[in-house]
Amino acid sequence: MPDVAAYAIDSPTGRYERTTITRREPGPTEVYLDIAYAGICHSDIHTARGEWGKVNYPFVGGHEIAGVVSKVGSDVTKFKVGDRVGVGCFVDSCGECEMCLADEEQFCTSRPGTIATYASIGRDGEPTHGGYSQGITVEEDYLMRVPDETSLEHAAPLMCAGITLYSPLKRFGAGPGKRVGILGMGGLGHMGVQISAALGAETIVLSRTLAKRDDGLKLGADDYVSTEDRDAMKKLRGTFDLIISTISDGVDLDATLRLIKPHGTLVNLGLPEHPSTINLGSLIGGGKVLAGSQIGGIKETQEMLEFCAEHGINPVIEIIDADEINEAYDNVVASKVRYRYVIDAATIGD
Repeated sequence: MPDVAAYAIDSPTGRYERTTITRREPGPTEVYLDIAYAGICHSDIHTARGEWGKVNYPFVGGHEIAGVVSKVGSDVTKFKVGDRVGVGCFVDSCGECEMCLADEEQFCTSRPGTIATYASIGRDGEPTHGGYSQGITVEEDYLMRVPDETSLEHAAPLMCAGITLYSPLKRFGAGPGKRVGILGMGGLGHMGVQISAALGAETIVLSRTLAKRDDGLKLGADDYVSTEDRDAMKKLRGTFDLIISTISDGVDLDATLRLIKPHGTLVNLGLPEHPSTINLGSLIGGGKVLAGSQIGGIKETQEMLEFCAEHGINPVIEIIDADEINEAYDNVVASKVRYRYVIDAATIGD
């Protein structure tokens, strides 16, 4: 069983330190990949700091993983040594329930349900550890192939940030003749702008300030509006077919729903630490829909990768060394990153 270098945190208030973890040798249908890059997602931070519930420490974050296959099991047919691949937010599911058979493995209904890339218990009975490490073993059915047009460093954030925006935009009909609002211009929002624009929708960024306006317009937005600008927000009332909210906390759901047309949809992606409230009249008036969305299945994630490659869509990234993870976490929380930190896994073993 290979021992690999990794970075782990040992408590909600701890700091990431270099360590060694054990990965299993690939079974008959498993693949081992050398990790090249791992993105830092805000979900990593919430989990590492215990904000979403109890965590078994030490914890190794990272569910935006890109690398190269170096070992394959005897029965593997989908990949070979040297293939460029990605791993997203989960690494296993039952494969037999209604959701799995519908290519929605992220909603597996059989116990224990979807096995997350980190902070779960794998089929071997051991805790799963994420991509802040130099290698990982995964069932071949839970890997995605990275298109040749996409670099591995850019592919990594697509495994979560990319699919998290692509899935609801496709599901709720973003396209020509539709006006789409992207609420929040961060790691998720900047992907939503690019994907919405590529789908052909009129795309407007809704952000508290105009600090990132130039970036938003460069990425494909048709307009960029401050939610603090009352006059501008009044003019936008009842004009959106779809709004995707990428903000975790502090969203005024009632005010946002006022921006949507009758029969329009507000999709929430952020998972707030604190409960949210809504006046049901905001939904009933206009027959509006308040929905949630969570990543996508393996098939849809592969579709997203090919869509992004075809349209030249890449996350805006800043590559960091592994010993900068702690500082990066603080910067993400303070909204100081534009727009996704990506760890160079080669520095994990330094």
